[in-house]
Amino acid sequence: MLAIACGPSPPASQRPTASPAADASASVLKLLYWQAPTILNPHLSNGFKDSEASRITLEPLASYDAGGNLIPILAADVPTLENGGVVADGRSVTWKLKPGLKWSDGEPFSAADVVFTHQFVTNPEVAAISAATYEIIESVEALDETTVKITFKEPNPAWSNVFVGTEGMVLPRHSFAEYLGAQSREAPANLMPVGTGPYRVVEFKPGDVVIYEPNPNYRGADSLGFSRVELKGGGDAVSAARAVLQTGDVDFAYNLQVEAPILEQLAGAGRGEVVANFGSLMERILINFSDPSADVDGERSHVSRPHPFLTDPAVRRALSLAIDRGAIATQLYGRTGKPTANFLVAPESFSSPNTSYQFDPTAAQQALEDAGWRDTNGDGIRDKNGVPLQLVFQTSVNPLRQKTQEILKQAWESIGFRVELKSIDASIFFDSSPTNPDNTGHFYADLQMYTTGNTNPDPGSYMKTYLCSEIAQKANNWSKDNVSRYCNSAYDALWQQVASELDPEARRQIFIQMNDLLVTDIAVIPLVHRAETAGVGDRLAGVNLTPWDLNTWNIAEWRRK
Repeated sequence: MLAIACGPSPPASQRPTASPAADASASVLKLLYWQAPTILNPHLSNGFKDSEASRITLEPLASYDAGGNLIPILAADVPTLENGGVVADGRSVTWKLKPGLKWSDGEPFSAADVVFTHQFVTNPEVAAISAATYEIIESVEALDETTVKITFKEPNPAWSNVFVGTEGMVLPRHSFAEYLGAQSREAPANLMPVGTGPYRVVEFKPGDVVIYEPNPNYRGADSLGFSRVELKGGGDAVSAARAVLQTGDVDFAYNLQVEAPILEQLAGAGRGEVVANFGSLMERILINFSDPSADVDGERSHVSRPHPFLTDPAVRRALSLAIDRGAIATQLYGRTGKPTANFLVAPESFSSPNTSYQFDPTAAQQALEDAGWRDTNGDGIRDKNGVPLQLVFQTSVNPLRQKTQEILKQAWESIGFRVELKSIDASIFFDSSPTNPDNTGHFYADLQMYTTGNTNPDPGSYMKTYLCSEIAQKANNWSKDNVSRYCNSAYDALWQQVASELDPEARRQIFIQMNDLLVTDIAVIPLVHRAETAGVGDRLAGVNLTPWDLNTWNIAEWRRK
């Protein structure tokens, strides 16, 4: 990670005098998120863009810093065996909360809010995106106003996966109690959240702008660096990079997925720098194991209707062999991306040494030939039993992803596929609404591409993605993570082992086996281990990215230089 550092501020007597207008401008923090947030409840969204905006006002009990250290936030301290917070058999963890905390509307924060958040997230009618993380819990109890006990269904070595980091943000019971169920998306607090964090929302126009001001009830309100935070959405990654690196119009720009040569040129202007944080993010191609064209009682991509050709291992192997991952990483990502064959890429000790990728178009064509996929009618498309290899390949609108799409289309068509490219606005593609047919959860295409990764040093929640029980479908409002509808009993069996394995080394080895199974079965096609990239203006200090939380996790410490 490229760190940002600045020296101590000079005494007030030595600082140059600024005009009132300059003072006012200096006290406004300007953030540019070209993927605009559309909802401010992270438990109801599968897009990082929404969680980023939510994290400014909502907080978890604790989070991990870049060094993998667990840092208490709403918690008074980190539970350990020594302080009695963690029990030796892994069945429970007890958190002590900081006393006297308040929500931004003045209501007291208590253990009851933690209990309620668990009830909200695990209610099947709510269809929370984060529900899978919390399924390991048997009960959450408020022992008193500042003590929460979490009991797990089985011994759980990954007790810090819940109420911690990206998926751990606590919701106020008094704002959501009336909306516990199917009406969860109607809660006003989804758009105007009440939080314990440093800044509170005063205006939100979904898909456009979020305005924050200091939370007067925040425990460190007197030390905040800005009187106003403006999060502007829209545009594209290149214009966002230009605004922070070249013109200096904004202080911080999120997710600079820009071709490496362009990004380096913009960074040369000297108005800011690119901060690259190699964590767990991996750009991948997801394969639809169900048929997106078949309709089953009003539901496409139904688990009962296998895909007409992507269920053939030879077809999946051919797709993978035709990809020049090295060229994609070098030409498009530069120093912010590395080709990978692994689904699980971080922490480094979990990255499998057993896998590899090949770029061999000849072998790809031979795999198809051997499996009986040939061009029988001379139209340039391979077919078998009347089924042509025609693909719809979708991703979000993003210059880097459109370039990748073009490279892959050319590669796949050269070996006998016909590929239709589809680009969907990020606010729609990463929207989690059950009525949105174009989002990632519905997956009404053959292939789709995006980035995600484990949000905790323990990858337990992330590796649940491909369980049979996690298949996204109409019955669960497409809220589950297994949008590929992949199901493998051997993978599920490995999960059952790892879920209760308390020995760290044995647990690590099982996770590597799970990764290797996904890779060898070509359940997913990993492309690039991608750094989290952000643009930070030359007048902004305190930004400290971590792989295990959102960019805004420590915004209370951000300052004007």
